[in-house]
Amino acid sequence: MISGSAALFLGGRSGVGKSRVGLAVHALLAEAKVRHALIEGDNLDMAYPPTWEYGLAELNLAAMWQNYRALGYRRLVYTNTASVLPEVIGELTAAMGDTPSVTAVLLTCDDRTARARLAQRENGIELRRHIERSMAMSRELSAAAPSWVHVVDTTDRSPEEVAAQVVALTGWSNPTTAE
Repeated sequence: MISGSAALFLGGRSGVGKSRVGLAVHALLAEAKVRHALIEGDNLDMAYPPTWEYGLAELNLAAMWQNYRALGYRRLVYTNTASVLPEVIGELTAAMGDTPSVTAVLLTCDDRTARARLAQRENGIELRRHIERSMAMSRELSAAAPSWVHVVDTTDRSPEEVAAQVVALTGWSNPTTAE
């Protein structure tokens, strides 16, 4: 049983498998009857024109987490590319408003894997742009993520394999900590 909140932040380049791993983490935790919420961070401020300058993602996370907390949830699985960067971790934990304990995981993969995964969902000029941004973000995340962030390679691994490793890092599936 945990007294405060706990957050699992899954970050990584486009094509690394954040969403699929997040869903697989959700499935493993649900199977273990571990109470948790899964929030896909990319959807919290998806709008045109972009809303980044207003901090809409953080405002929406704060509102959603307040609702989950009111229902007794204390564990959050959050996926977003930059969620393992120090300033973003600070913004996310501030949005949660209750000083959660944090497990941050930088998911990585080789360029071949990222290209293949991106090609399954993008095409044409958008595919090329996503590949270029993915490669640049991979370098940025590797350079800027704090040393305490766990690094998990997803290359040639199923989301379920990666999720099992990630859940083990949290300790949430331990019967003494499950709710």
